[in-house]
Amino acid sequence: VYVQSNVTGFLHILEGCRHHDIEHLVYASTSSVYGANTAMPFSEHGSAEHPLTLYAATKKANEQMAHSYAHLYGIPSTGLRFFTVYGPWGRPDMALFLFTKAILDGQPIRVFNHGRHKRSFTYVDDIVEGVVRTLDRVPGKDPAWSGAHPDPATSGVAPYRLYNIGNEQPVELLRYIEVLEQCLGKKAQMELLPLQPGDVPDTEADVSDLIANVGYRPVVPVEQGVANFVAWYRDYHQV
Repeated sequence: VYVQSNVTGFLHILEGCRHHDIEHLVYASTSSVYGANTAMPFSEHGSAEHPLTLYAATKKANEQMAHSYAHLYGIPSTGLRFFTVYGPWGRPDMALFLFTKAILDGQPIRVFNHGRHKRSFTYVDDIVEGVVRTLDRVPGKDPAWSGAHPDPATSGVAPYRLYNIGNEQPVELLRYIEVLEQCLGKKAQMELLPLQPGDVPDTEADVSDLIANVGYRPVVPVEQGVANFVAWYRDYHQV
């Protein structure tokens, strides 16, 4: 499924851009590409060559496919590495949806790594604002780029750029759950489990390039973002 969507599907996007003279492609990558990298915070200029899941590998492939099309056909391309996006209208199989439904139903929630891993939880409004602002920042070739010491975030042969977009303040999963409990007015029953295969203990976004070049940084704290989500969830599901 990941290959069909992220490789074949993305190829169709690139072909559509090629045949319709698209001025700038902005696409979603993911912080998962950093994989086994433990140098925090994660930087677009650092290594992302050891993905730990097939999903991450296919999103890394997206970045490389976009670079090749930018080089061959001159399609300016910007990839945004999203960090743990949450909020209203998200996928119902995501943790926040599963946690909320289970807590309201009085059912236990599965908490991996005993809740001790940290994530740069990023509210959906921050993601949207970053995408919109990035649209107007069309990348060019980087004159300072060197093939002898290639910077993965830029390119000297193609109009190409990568940015992290995520909250700069990582939050421990147990704190995230605590905020959700407060917003719901109900305690969670937690089934504490080890870290899942392919998951990483922590993520932390370096968004200094996004701030410098796009003029934006995610600003919504989890306390506000989770409260917004719970208000939406109660209204949408009438609970």
